[in-house]
Amino acid sequence: MSVRVDTATHWAGKFQARLVRHEPLAAHTTFRIGGPADFFIVVQTVEELCELVQRARHAHIPFFILGNGSNLLVRDGGWRGLVIQNRCGHLSLEESAARAYLRVESGVMLPGMANRLARLGWTGLEWAIGVPGTLGGAIVGNAGAHGACIADAVEWVTILDARGDVRKLPKTELAFGYRTSRFKRTKDEIVLSAELELQRDDPQNCIARMQQYSAQRRRTQPTEPSVGSMFKNPPGDAAGRLIDAAGLKGTRVGGVQVSPVHANFFVNRGGATASDVLQLIDIVKARVRDRFGVELELEIEVIGD
Repeated sequence: MSVRVDTATHWAGKFQARLVRHEPLAAHTTFRIGGPADFFIVVQTVEELCELVQRARHAHIPFFILGNGSNLLVRDGGWRGLVIQNRCGHLSLEESAARAYLRVESGVMLPGMANRLARLGWTGLEWAIGVPGTLGGAIVGNAGAHGACIADAVEWVTILDARGDVRKLPKTELAFGYRTSRFKRTKDEIVLSAELELQRDDPQNCIARMQQYSAQRRRTQPTEPSVGSMFKNPPGDAAGRLIDAAGLKGTRVGGVQVSPVHANFFVNRGGATASDVLQLIDIVKARVRDRFGVELELEIEVIGD
């Protein structure tokens, strides 16, 4: 059942005319899967993001902050409430001879940011060239690749807290870990922006690393719509290796399949539903548990009805 705001959107105030009703979230996720949101809106500034979150909180409207929709599975029933797509994209660079401090809002896309900085001769984010997410999502999940992660560069994060106050948190309070942070556990804190520290390097070296990482991704990862890595790597092992060793490559439920290219990727072969994905997750987890005694843990977030 939809949130009881279908006939009364006064809570949205000046944003009311921009609200889109019953927006299919499949169009806003990299998996191309997901039912509709009761209300959907795109914001371009941190001020708008904060105001909308506060309006939703005061009206007791469930809300979800959406970045690029990677690492996310939306159930077929969609989202009962408001989805705010974060497109807050301002960034600034304070440079010295050996290092730079990047101040960047949470809606900035990682690949574009990594490419721009590498070409300016600032190293530390080349690994993100193939990660199809936003800075905010990367901080929440401590995204990483090629032996590096966002926690390596973050110094401060600015948030909107549960009381509606804007606060600045140092890295020591962010509880970064393998694909996690304090924001995985405290859903009432919204990442608004961050400050990152980068080191000077020759632009050609930075570009060469990006090209190497991009080539490696093309060789080892599927190109069909996916959610990225489905499971976290268990200690001392790789989820993809376990799934492959369990004979599950190519296993299919409806429109979703364990990729024949990389077993820790599920790919949408066309018409896949969230129900298909959840069934395949259960199959894979059970087979790996029975074969190896390992309980795979999801890396993705699952939301909705």
